[in-house]
Amino acid sequence: MKSRFARTGTALIGALAGTLLAAGAASAQPAYPSVTQARLDNAAASKGWLMFNRSYAGDDYAPFAQINTKNVASLKPAWSSAKIDIPNGFEGTPIVNGDYMFATTPLDHLIAFNAKTGKKLWEYDYDLPKTALKTVCCDVNNRGVAVYGNEVFMGTLDNHVLALDATTGKVLWNVALEKPGIGYSISEAPMIVDGKVIIGSGGGEYGARGFIVGLDAQTGKLLWKTYTIPSPSEPGGKTWPAGAYKHGGGSPWMTGTYDPKTKQLFWGVGNPGPWLASMRPGNNLYSDSVIAIDPNTGAIKWHYQYTRNDTWDYDGVNTAQLADITYKGKPYHALVEANRNGYFYAINRETGKLIYAVPFVHDTSITGIKDGQAVNNMKLRPALDKQIFTCPSFLGGKNWWPGAVDPATNMAYVPTLHACMTMKGVPVSYAAGLPYLGETFEMKPDPASPHHMGSIQAIDLSTGKQVWQHRTKEPWDGGAMATSGGLVFSGTADGHLYAFDAKTGKILWKSPYLGSGIIANPMSYEIDGKQYVAVWSGWGGVWPLWSGKLGASLAKAPRGGQLHVFALNG
Repeated sequence: MKSRFARTGTALIGALAGTLLAAGAASAQPAYPSVTQARLDNAAASKGWLMFNRSYAGDDYAPFAQINTKNVASLKPAWSSAKIDIPNGFEGTPIVNGDYMFATTPLDHLIAFNAKTGKKLWEYDYDLPKTALKTVCCDVNNRGVAVYGNEVFMGTLDNHVLALDATTGKVLWNVALEKPGIGYSISEAPMIVDGKVIIGSGGGEYGARGFIVGLDAQTGKLLWKTYTIPSPSEPGGKTWPAGAYKHGGGSPWMTGTYDPKTKQLFWGVGNPGPWLASMRPGNNLYSDSVIAIDPNTGAIKWHYQYTRNDTWDYDGVNTAQLADITYKGKPYHALVEANRNGYFYAINRETGKLIYAVPFVHDTSITGIKDGQAVNNMKLRPALDKQIFTCPSFLGGKNWWPGAVDPATNMAYVPTLHACMTMKGVPVSYAAGLPYLGETFEMKPDPASPHHMGSIQAIDLSTGKQVWQHRTKEPWDGGAMATSGGLVFSGTADGHLYAFDAKTGKILWKSPYLGSGIIANPMSYEIDGKQYVAVWSGWGGVWPLWSGKLGASLAKAPRGGQLHVFALNG
């Protein structure tokens, strides 16, 4: 993709990064509806799709029923973008406000479309320095933007956050949070809360000390910064050996959720560094945890740690979704999450206490739950002279790709990976900009599921137990979206988008081949009374990079991205 914009300075505020794709285009574009905090608070009821997981609840549930179980078989292509010749994974979720759609691609490109017609309105190509690509562990993805006021906000792989005019693509401010190439990166979509841009860092595989920031949405000014690995003088700091916190990982690299009623952010925290746990005895807070944060100050109010002293790379970054559930006759305001460690969790979001945790894949690393915490299998922990075999793999029972929660069915829909691994410890020391693992690894088939590496499954929120499951030979790396039409949409490595009956798991529709595998999340919106469903195709992401021999069947899968939009009657 040819860049049409010049790069702004490291902390240049209010700079224009080049010119518009078409001069004067704004005058011919549809009116842009300003995004207020009230609209964000009520994003779940919006006709558009106003944030990465649709609403603050993070449930990827669209209250649209025009497309439903009775007519989804008639779904047709409505429009698609031109194919984009970038051979990396397309993991973004488009954001729709009014007639405007904002979609990001790998390498930090942003495109504004007319969401009804597919006409390109403007395009911004961030000039990414090659230095930044040295310390990106898991493909050069950008998962999306946030919208607020008349602006669009985006993070970049070289650790910048930008605000752009939504109708023109003009850069309004551009700030750097860290230098590129030393270990940090940003791939998540920002979140806006009360005029603040909330975003977290990546870099746990490079010994970067994770953090979350709140920036002023009008100016980009840093309002607060919270490290997710505490120093010795902070709460939780004594759960690390002396000095280890400086390179402790714990990157909060996926967009979190928010409860407007209690004014609490919920953000997942990644793996500790290095991977080899014997180098950092202790529980290693707040790695592999979900933390509740005050959005005004960044103060951590409570935490729940999924995996203590993790040695298997079981990040806790999967989005913790807000759901009101009833368990054993008692109602709870809960967070639910299918964790990398192979357990499906329900946590009291008011207190941080565990409600239940139930395995959703074959799991040998965790032997069970005791006193509200996962119990590590101490026999299956690698050491310098010890190789182990365990399940699930370091990519988890579920990786970052979003699941969905449907309040009508009381189910969560979980894209699932069935794979195991070997691991062995190796010596390592920290050096800025170099991997900081201390383990070698190789993915292996799951003996409990030797012929199926992927599935999408439905889990009853009242019990944590599986209701239905659809298995596939290849991994299931695409996100899920549920709708009030009784449907669940999700795409697969074979390049098709599927619609399932949300209650039974029956396949009701399968898209034409979309040119490449799907690892992104489907989304839906309504314009002028017509419902659309959209998804990026574009194979890449973690599986081709880290699956080794297990991924041989997809080694030559077609690459390149394309945005596909469907509707009834096309």
